[in-house]
Amino acid sequence: MIVAFDEGEELLPVLGELGRQRREGDEIVVVHNSGGDPVSGPRTAAIAGEHPAVDRVIETGANLGFPRGANVGAAATDRETILFLNPDARPEPGCLDALREPPPGWDAWMGLVVLPDGRVNTAGGVAHFTGFGWTGRYLEPAAVVGTEPQPVGFLSGACLAIRREAWNAAGGFPDDFFLYIDDVDLTHRLRLLGRRFGLLPTARVIHDYDFGRRPDKLRELERNRLLMVVRCYPPRLLAAVAPALVATELALTLYAAAAGWGGAKLRGTAGFLRALPRALRERRAIQRGRVVGEAEFAQALVADLDSPFFGRLGTSPLVRALLRGYWALARRSLR
Repeated sequence: MIVAFDEGEELLPVLGELGRQRREGDEIVVVHNSGGDPVSGPRTAAIAGEHPAVDRVIETGANLGFPRGANVGAAATDRETILFLNPDARPEPGCLDALREPPPGWDAWMGLVVLPDGRVNTAGGVAHFTGFGWTGRYLEPAAVVGTEPQPVGFLSGACLAIRREAWNAAGGFPDDFFLYIDDVDLTHRLRLLGRRFGLLPTARVIHDYDFGRRPDKLRELERNRLLMVVRCYPPRLLAAVAPALVATELALTLYAAAAGWGGAKLRGTAGFLRALPRALRERRAIQRGRVVGEAEFAQALVADLDSPFFGRLGTSPLVRALLRGYWALARRSLR
């Protein structure tokens, strides 16, 4: 399933490759979130509707965002396994065959996402206890990942497969997130349910990825990061990390102001506060279904900001020591 947003001709590579790799019984669905562009909107609909690989095009009539568009598409098909693929993520030959063979007992899995130059885009996300998440092994040679299935902190929505039963049990993507962190939220809810998931390195997709720091992206990242923590963290874990979250918010707000994106940070925080009542209602339903304990859930979270996206902050010995010390005390309180 592909959720498209006025992609136009950019859809052709992924649709062509899906057509070459599909098997009997597969269904290829394109959900078109129209942005109202008078040229690329109709062109996207025409390409998807006329392509021989596409079985169904769902016109939403508006830009619903990725999570809600994905939920609409999943509700329109009855396949036992759903594969979500970014419109700019092209499967390498053999990718779909590899995705059809997850380890026994896995409820969800992802492919290895590589950049056009062959380096890693993500080999599975890394989840920090303050809610930050980033692409694992970013810019490393793809060969270092190996070929064996392996666990991940969270699954990437760029190439994510999930069994229908697990999808229904978790409740799909969070409708209210629009963009970003939706895959982290879904993964954590699968973890709360005791479901198993991970990375299949032999299933590779090429993703034309650029992190970027657009104000709207930073706003959504900050809003949804906080909402994800509120929705998904078990009670004692949430209480244990609350002081760190408050300190992080204060420090990040000051840093954002100095770095020129203070307005985006404030709008993200305001959006979080507006959405908080709904998130608290959803939290009650999510936590009622939890079958794992706080300590087990916390094992998947890390203390180090070990990513090139954090620059010198992530490599600071003082910051690393403080985060490690705090996280060790927090985890001890969960035993």
